[in-house]
Formats: sequence, C-alpha cells, structure tokens
Amino acid sequence: MLRHCFFIFSFLCFNITYGQQPKETSQDSTQKKAFIRHLGNGYLPTKYFNFDLRYLIKFNQYEGVRTGLGGTTNQNFSKNLKFHGYTVYGFRDDQFKFSAATSIRLAPKTNTWINLSYTDDLQETGSTTFLTDGRFFQFFEPRLLNIDLFHQHITKSFSIEHQLFRQVNTKTEFSVSKIKPTYTYNFNSNGTSLSNFRISMAKIAFQWSPFSEFNRTEEGFKEVQSGYPKFTLQYSKSLKNVFESNFNFSKIDFKAIQKFIKTEDNYTEITLVSGLANGDVSLTHLYHAYPNNITKETILQRFSVAGLNSFETMYFNEFFSDKFVTFQLKRAFKPFLISERFKPQLVLITRYALGDMESPERHENITFNSLKKGYTESGIELNKLLFGFGLSFTYRYGAYYLPSFADNIALKFTFNVSL
Repeated sequence: MLRHCFFIFSFLCFNITYGQQPKETSQDSTQKKAFIRHLGNGYLPTKYFNFDLRYLIKFNQYEGVRTGLGGTTNQNFSKNLKFHGYTVYGFRDDQFKFSAATSIRLAPKTNTWINLSYTDDLQETGSTTFLTDGRFFQFFEPRLLNIDLFHQHITKSFSIEHQLFRQVNTKTEFSVSKIKPTYTYNFNSNGTSLSNFRISMAKIAFQWSPFSEFNRTEEGFKEVQSGYPKFTLQYSKSLKNVFESNFNFSKIDFKAIQKFIKTEDNYTEITLVSGLANGDVSLTHLYHAYPNNITKETILQRFSVAGLNSFETMYFNEFFSDKFVTFQLKRAFKPFLISERFKPQLVLITRYALGDMESPERHENITFNSLKKGYTESGIELNKLLFGFGLSFTYRYGAYYLPSFADNIALKFTFNVSL
C-alpha cells in the first residue's frame, strides 16, 4: 500500500507541474507562489480539490505506519460549500479510519460557517485541542512517533464558526461520541466500572488577538500580521443522559502566547496553558502535559525527535491531572552567519508544569503520578545544522528528579523547515 500511495503522490505532482502550461511569466510566478503557499500549509492543490499531506504517511506506537489520503474541495469548486475528509489505514492494528465532513458558508463578511462531520478514528488520551486553533502542518510530527495511549472514538458533530469581531474568532460545537480505550482501563463512575463510554459534549471557544492586523477578503477577515499577546478560552460541558451520555462534567481551558520579536529569527516566546476539569471525567478527557520521552533504559535508546512545545524529559503516561498549568519560556537567538547555507541557531528553553488529581483511584488498571510538586526542565537547542536538522539537550531537575542521573537527560534531534 505504501508503494501505491507513493505512485499516486508522484502522479499528482506530475499532473500539477506539467499538466498546465503557463500563459505568461507573471502568471507563472503567481502560480508558483500560490503552489508554495499551499504546500507550506500541507496541501497539494489541483483545480477543484486540494490533497491534504497530513494523511499521506505517519507513524505511532499503536498503529505503526499510518497512511492514507485526504483533502478538501477548494474555491474553484465553490466559495460557499466545502466537502472534506480522509481515509487512513494502520498497519500494526490492521484498521481503517476515516472522516467525512461538509461545510456551508452562511455569511462571507463574518466568515460564518456551519459544519457537519462524522469521524471514526483514534485520539491520544489526555490531549486537549482548542476549537479555534488554526490549521497547523509539520512535515512529520515528532511526538506522534512515540505515542502509545490512544482511544477509539466514533464522533458525530455539528459546529458553527463565526468572526465575532475583527480580533475575536469563535467556534461552537456539539458532538456525540462513542469511546473505547485501546488499552486496559476502567473508569469507576458512582460505583459502576465502565470500559466503554458515550459522551455528549457542548463546547464554545473564543480566540482574541487584540494586536493582530486583519484585512477583509472574499473569505472573511484574514490575519495579515500577527500581534501579541494572543488569548484562547474554551468551555466544555458533557451532558449526562443526552443521547445516552454516561458522564456529567465540565472543563475550562485557557492558553496565552506572548512573543517579543526583534527579528523573525530573534525572539522571546512565553506560553501559558491551563485546564480545569470537574465532575465524572474519564482519563480520556483529562490532561497530560505533552510529554515526549519514551521509557527506555539508556539515553541513546530514548534518542528521537524533539517536539515544538512538549516536555522532552517527561515520560509518556507518567503524569495525568484534572487541573494543571504549564509555563514555557523560549529564547531564540539570531542565527550564526557562518556561510550563506550554514546558519545554525541557538535556542534556550525552560518549562514548568503544576497539576493534581482529586480521585486517582477511580481510574482503574492504570498507574500514574500527579504534578502537585511542580515539574521543571531546561534545555538547549542548536537548530538547522544540516538540512533543517539540529540537536537538543534537556535536563530534568527539581521535585521530580529521578534517582538515576541518565534518566533525567533527553538528547534528541530537532527539525525546522519552512517554505
């Protein structure tokens, strides 16, 4: 199947590159810029349909190699109607996953869309995403390589996106999910031990960018220049007995990003993320602190790829919380101009996490620690040494320092490429 996907990808590239002859030089230049912009966002464009490169090939510890195809119709197809989705296959778990969705634009000026979707896929346990987060694409996702704790979910959702003000974007969603952990786990809810759950969830999210600049386009307001700080607030409510939902709980999540920029490559970035869950919350919907360290005996066995905002010395599934806050400070210095092609960059990083769990005994057949003593790590990155690759060294210290010195060290690749 990998060979077939490579053939399809090559065929599409050939058609896009040679299937249309440019009429003039300026048009050719415009088309090339548009193509590079789409590619940088993770799309391979054709006339009516943009293929989504995020689904082409990935790897994780549960599925092994995960490969497939996905994409969305573009504006040449319709400016007010979109069809999008994907189909993927995991070789290790021998399962197909898919998603199908449609979106209808109601008001171009406020970029108001209604969305309907059906998804049958996996999700990392303890992960939280904000509805208003924009699309993010990496050539490969470093953390994904080592994740092994997933839950299956079949989710039907209805959502509305709306640009409330020029600097305020909102999204509201209602979803119904059937959830089954892929690992041995039971949640004790009022004396009943459950291994499968139904969750009906209502969410609303606000993203405020008070210092960003926006222009009105045919697609609504578009951010043309990022300003900082940026704030995101999201409230989630699970509704018990609505469409046979098992749990009644609420969550509130907050994220703030501040960036002090001297030049594009010379900046200081501060990121604060927090979450609070209250009620009957299974492990699937609690919080981890985005760990990125695999449980292996030696440093070299743990050698992998560093993430962008993950805790590199924190082991996967080591901590879970129902309330937490993380703080990250990143100082990126101006690249060293050794030659036109060799410009390594030094980055200093400090991360801190604090959290707790009220009733850990309700989570059965799984063990984990809390973060109530405060978790600290600091590190150094030397990026863009060769073809976008670099090296990182991170050290774990403080209350959760481990007895063996080597277990507190993470040595990894970094990967930074931009189009």
